[in-house]
Amino acid sequence: MTDKNEIVAQHLKNFAALTDKDIADSQPFWKARSISKGDFFNMQRMVCNDLGLVVKGIFRIYYHDPETEEDKNLFFFSENQFVVSFRSFISRSPCWYFIEAMEDSEIVFISYRDLNALYESNANWGKFGRLLAELFFSYAQSRTEEFMFFSHEERYLRLLEEHPNIIDRIPAYHIASFLGITNPSLSRIRKRIKR
Repeated sequence: MTDKNEIVAQHLKNFAALTDKDIADSQPFWKARSISKGDFFNMQRMVCNDLGLVVKGIFRIYYHDPETEEDKNLFFFSENQFVVSFRSFISRSPCWYFIEAMEDSEIVFISYRDLNALYESNANWGKFGRLLAELFFSYAQSRTEEFMFFSHEERYLRLLEEHPNIIDRIPAYHIASFLGITNPSLSRIRKRIKR
């Protein structure tokens, strides 16, 4: 097995307890792709056709407001996380967001069509689909709840829990945008936490 295959296999076993045979059935469908910093996994107003798994790198999902020309960061995905605009992927409708590589990145990905063929032909892959849906529902709900119930500082600490070295990898203004605060507020939070 190549490196790519081993990475996919390990992640799928951990995520959905798929068997070696389940994984072997899927191997022909996974493809490797390098995405340069600043390039896109998916674009706003395009249907998201692929489910990616981040092998190396970090991505942001953001909305670009055409009226204010502002970008609002919604999610970050880094190593060993699936990257997809899930609503667009399952509904086959245009995506509301951009998914951009923040570093030179490597992913493996599977198309909507191939993944659905696996769902249809194999009960364990059907279970994978359910777990994937639950994961992305949980991301969306957690994001909403964080804005309702958590302080900026708590949201920042949760971000660091999920992506421990994100601060060293992307510009601070992207993190401020994700938290819904200004750069100076983020600096104050970081100073308080260091103390």
